[in-house]
Amino acid sequence: MVVNIYFKNMRSSDKLRENLEGKLQKYDKFLHPNTKATATFKMIKGGTKLDLVIYYNKNIIKAEETGIDGTNAIDLVIDKIDLQLKKYKNKLNIKGTESIRHEFAAAGEDGSVSETFDESEEETQNIVKVKRFALKPMSAKEASLQMELIGHQFFVFLDDETEEVHVLYKRKDGDYGLIVPEF
Repeated sequence: MVVNIYFKNMRSSDKLRENLEGKLQKYDKFLHPNTKATATFKMIKGGTKLDLVIYYNKNIIKAEETGIDGTNAIDLVIDKIDLQLKKYKNKLNIKGTESIRHEFAAAGEDGSVSETFDESEEETQNIVKVKRFALKPMSAKEASLQMELIGHQFFVFLDDETEEVHVLYKRKDGDYGLIVPEF
């Protein structure tokens, strides 16, 4: 696995780098050697935050945790990744021969956008983050798998039958909802 490790708001640490790379080696058994991963350590109030993204089989597996220190954050993230990979494997076994066609491509995550939208002088909303990604055709079931893998509460996708943009979201009762725009 090829791992790019970044340190924000903290000094680079060879110890953390070696610890993370060592923990990720256990995945070498079943991941392709050219699998790419990105890890970002960041000092925050109350500890160290680790954001780990693995680009696997044209999918994303993402975990984000905050630990009391970097080593603790690594352990928490690895536990989360283990669960996600188990879910992914089980869903693929259930899925059978149907392929996953979604290729998530995070084109850019710019920090701040200076543009604001003013409804009145009192209320100002700022766009503080912009995410871009490629929409690939997929079924709602494939979208639910992708949403679970990245650990989000909603997922935007292009329906493979209608070629329309849909939004899948997780409901409080654990089920999924689907938003289908009407024009």
